[in-house]
Amino acid sequence: MTSILISVTFGFIILAILGVPIAFALLMVAVAGIWATLGNFEAAVTVLSQAAFGGLRDFVFIVIPLFTVMGLLLGRCGAAGDLFNVVNRRLHGVPGRLAVATIGGNAIFAAVTGVGLASLIAFAGIAYPEMRRHEYRRDFAMGCIAGSSVLGLLIPPSVIMIVWAILTEQSVGALFIAGIGPGLLLAGLYVIYATLSVRFNSELAPQDHESSNESSVSRTQRRREAMGATGVLTLILLVLGGIYGGIFSPTEAAAFGTLGAYVFALLRGVRWREMIDVVVKAGLATAPIMILILAALVYSRFLALLGVPDLVKSGLGGLGFGENGIFFMMILIWLIMGMFVDSFSILLLTVPIFWPIAQGWEMDPLTFALVGVMVIEAGILSPPFGLGIFAIQAAVRDPEAGLAQAYYGCIPYMVMILIAAAIVFLVPPIATFLPAMML
Repeated sequence: MTSILISVTFGFIILAILGVPIAFALLMVAVAGIWATLGNFEAAVTVLSQAAFGGLRDFVFIVIPLFTVMGLLLGRCGAAGDLFNVVNRRLHGVPGRLAVATIGGNAIFAAVTGVGLASLIAFAGIAYPEMRRHEYRRDFAMGCIAGSSVLGLLIPPSVIMIVWAILTEQSVGALFIAGIGPGLLLAGLYVIYATLSVRFNSELAPQDHESSNESSVSRTQRRREAMGATGVLTLILLVLGGIYGGIFSPTEAAAFGTLGAYVFALLRGVRWREMIDVVVKAGLATAPIMILILAALVYSRFLALLGVPDLVKSGLGGLGFGENGIFFMMILIWLIMGMFVDSFSILLLTVPIFWPIAQGWEMDPLTFALVGVMVIEAGILSPPFGLGIFAIQAAVRDPEAGLAQAYYGCIPYMVMILIAAAIVFLVPPIATFLPAMML
């Protein structure tokens, strides 16, 4: 059994180095591992087919494409820009108001997109030019946008939360509700950092004190932006309120939200051709996620067949570190992997091993999930190969904004994510209070 596991691990590394996508590499080595373990190729194919036709047909999976379509529709009709402009005008006089507006807008838009990268791209095109117009330093602006995009992975409806729930067979609704407290905590830390940074170092935003040019904006435009922001907030309240109030299941809420976004987009003048384009882009965005989930289902069955979770648990237990020590080792693994691999791949590679170990602990499962998600996202903003750093450098499309500035800007936000994760670990009710009260 050990030789099979070593061979599979080595094969996965080789495929990854050769540039094979993580999902296909994981799927290939998992099927090969099951074949080698059972000595029967047909049995391996049967496991694959059961995962494909049994696992992916689960009703809960429709949540991923539906929330993706919902977010893309609202983004296409200009809702992200409306949110940013409305929040920005209400913050006149606040130090670092453009940074705070970006954080606030991202926190709200996170409840629409569910994917951090979508928020990053949206606000890179909206907030970054405005920050540069007010002479915000490039590293400060880039770090704010990249850091606040992580809020989309905590504040529901988070796609990464959905994947975690599927892999661990937890309640999607419970994870959604549990993410609110940590998400608001992290957003609060971001706002404190942004305002204090500008207050004590005016060079970060030399023209931040200037007016937001409210007088130069027509009444029609202000009304349109207010209606856009109000429409988004109303839809968010209806979708999430329906989940928390027990009116909708997460799947039903996703369908309702998509219908609402469709109607809203029509009222905002989005054409049918653009609607079709949104659906196509949603398909392109969700198909890789579904393939990753399929790979994870097969991979987890391979690990269970070999008894890997029990072997890892007994091995770690023999080190005498205790639950907290083992959890700290998991955190280090997540943090290091986050520098090299995307969030979904990290979940699929580690959760099938880590979750069975954590099930026997006294730690609340929701706390374990929220801390894990935050640490994974911290890794994505970590040098030297944090994927979020490369994403923001590419998204701002500023030839003078280099990787060094992206690194320097993202590090404070990476540290704040880890601080928030530590606070949630030490004070679990931040994650558990709302689910216990509402469910």
